Amino acid sequence: MPREKTESHEKILAAAREEFLAYGFEKASMRRIGERCGMTAAGLYRHCRDKEDLFTMLVQPAAEKIDVWMDAHIQRSITAMEEGRIDLWDDSEIDMMRDLIYPHMEEYRLLLTKAQGTAYENYLHTLTEKQLKLMIMFMPMLKEKGYWPQHIDAKELYILLSVYTSAMFEPVIHGYSKEEALRCLDTLEVFFLPGWKQLLGV
Repeated sequence: MPREKTESHEKILAAAREEFLAYGFEKASMRRIGERCGMTAAGLYRHCRDKEDLFTMLVQPAAEKIDVWMDAHIQRSITAMEEGRIDLWDDSEIDMMRDLIYPHMEEYRLLLTKAQGTAYENYLHTLTEKQLKLMIMFMPMLKEKGYWPQHIDAKELYILLSVYTSAMFEPVIHGYSKEEALRCLDTLEVFFLPGWKQLLGV
């Protein structure tokens, strides 16, 4: 992409981020985005198919970072299990929040609070479903290693994971500072960790 076009594209993304954060996807205006970056609405469509395409350009990288982290987390956990180590909380979603999410609060606030009307509007549900599949996969592995997770059906486990995940993302949704978010995370870890250990029998 030529430098001039790249610079224009970056200006459009910056303007779109401001617009979507201010108005949300549904009420955002391509005309106002154009005004923010000194382009006509028609000019914007040379860089994107439509408003949702523009929104996706902004939030998809953030969602993909979580997918990459989760995939690596699963592999690390499987390796730990195979090696006889049960260190599930030395590498958990708490670390993902601390290392990936909270340093980039604005990116994830856009994804979580401004996506109504897009494919991302139920993102936390999608993420919780992934966590549920992971947890169900690990239950038999824990039993094989001599641990005794309590019996809990998928619906109950989904509720627990949903509460846990939502709580960790609340500082993002409500615009806390990184320092405030990290303090909350410490509290959540103290609150949830004993319960998870008891539930999983580790």
